[in-house]
Amino acid sequence: MLTEEAAVKASVQRNPNLAEIRERYKALLEIPSQVGSLPDPVISLNAMNFPVDTFDRNQEGMTQLQLGFSQTFPFPGKLTLKQEAAQYDAVAAGHSVDEARLNLVSQVRTRWWDLHYIDRALETISANKALLNQFITVAETKYETGKGLQQDVFLAQLELSRLLDREIQLQSLRRQQVIALNVLMDQSTLTDIVLPTRQADRLPKLAPESDLFDKAAVIRPRLKQMETHVDAANSRLGLAKRDYYPDFNVGVAYGDRASNNSIPGGGSRPDLFSVMVGVKIPLYAGTKQSRAVEQQTRELQRSRYALIDERNQIMASISSAVTDYDRASKQLSLFGSGIVPQAQQTVQSMLAGYQVSEVDFLNLVRSQMTLLNYELQYWKSLSDANEALARLMAAVGEESVYE
Repeated sequence: MLTEEAAVKASVQRNPNLAEIRERYKALLEIPSQVGSLPDPVISLNAMNFPVDTFDRNQEGMTQLQLGFSQTFPFPGKLTLKQEAAQYDAVAAGHSVDEARLNLVSQVRTRWWDLHYIDRALETISANKALLNQFITVAETKYETGKGLQQDVFLAQLELSRLLDREIQLQSLRRQQVIALNVLMDQSTLTDIVLPTRQADRLPKLAPESDLFDKAAVIRPRLKQMETHVDAANSRLGLAKRDYYPDFNVGVAYGDRASNNSIPGGGSRPDLFSVMVGVKIPLYAGTKQSRAVEQQTRELQRSRYALIDERNQIMASISSAVTDYDRASKQLSLFGSGIVPQAQQTVQSMLAGYQVSEVDFLNLVRSQMTLLNYELQYWKSLSDANEALARLMAAVGEESVYE
């Protein structure tokens, strides 16, 4: 038996899409230290000032073999801002893992309750088939004794055929739901799924809607992710502004010279040591750095607007889920305690009346079909309520949404 919680646990452990998002988060964790490090230094080996007529190293005094080392130093603060932005990206990816988990759990719960409804609907149809067979037996008996009409038998058989058609459709739909649930749990689509025969139909009372809003504003991973995007955009704007300031390049070189100085100085030629300092000048700031600042300013504003929009969408999702839950809960109570029992009594009463020729057979069949629809609506209300509850949990960001 696959319970709802067992399905959730299996999907969280094995779902490949969730694993993919989790691995992306782990990959992004490796970026901050990379972008926060200095650029790799450059070691150079140079052959300098060789005469092209002989390429003799001893011919000219400035001919040398040179070993150099250079390092670029970004303007103070640039590396810190790059690392900070990358860290925010990694944190946002961590929130996306939590958000993906919420969505996955909501999908699994929804699929599970869809399957639960279909199973109960098939049970209900099976029970109504038995009831219709009882009608056929009664109608045939009355017809054989000359107290009934043959058309009553035909009508009952027609309704039975319609139930069989409905059963076939539901069995096909059940197969589709089983496939979808198996995919979410990363198991073979050929695996059959058997649910518990009954679930509690008493629904919990939700916390006040305003409390759910406040809770979502604090804990919903999607909002945390969007807030982190704003922080990352702010860091990138600071980095764009720092690009007005130059980077520096510092290098040293050692030149090895051969042979001796020519007369009159004489003596061996001394080796040479060089120091180089380079400065990157933002000469085209008007078309590069200024435009980059404007771009990042717009990106920051976009992130802020996206956060506001996402917050509004989440609040709307909470309100919608609460509304659907309340509606389904009321319908479940109405069908369970009133309509279905009354319809059952009506069918039994009309069957007794038909047996003594006090009730028309058509009205008997209509009452039976009405009972079937009410029973199906009862199970649909239970499924709808629990699916709305699953959406509400995902919208708030946790499962504790009760009083």
